Amino acid sequence: MSTAAICILLIIVCVFGIRSYLKRLTLGCCGSSGEKALKRIKVKDRDPSHYPCQCILKVDGMSCGNCAVRVENALNAMDGVWARVNLESGEAVVYMKQDYEDKALKDAVRACGYPVFRIDRIQA
Repeated sequence: MSTAAICILLIIVCVFGIRSYLKRLTLGCCGSSGEKALKRIKVKDRDPSHYPCQCILKVDGMSCGNCAVRVENALNAMDGVWARVNLESGEAVVYMKQDYEDKALKDAVRACGYPVFRIDRIQA
């Protein structure tokens, strides 16, 4: 009797696991809840010469395009910031019209669920 109960429990767990896996294959990891692909926040000023401060954030935990867009949007929502995220390298190149403290940049990215483990300042 207990063997049958354990087998039924394992089957239920496998069904839910396979179902979740199939959703991730079709929708991406951030879209597994059924949400559509995220739209990027458009930055009006895309001239790097207008941004005297630059840095590269090393971001952990991004695994799909939606993850990269979330990080990019979190940074682009900051005043005077233009960010571009490279999913493959796990880096965000951030251009700033005013110098933000590392904590402000980390907090913006952390608020959308991704840890920043290094910030490299670029001297212009």
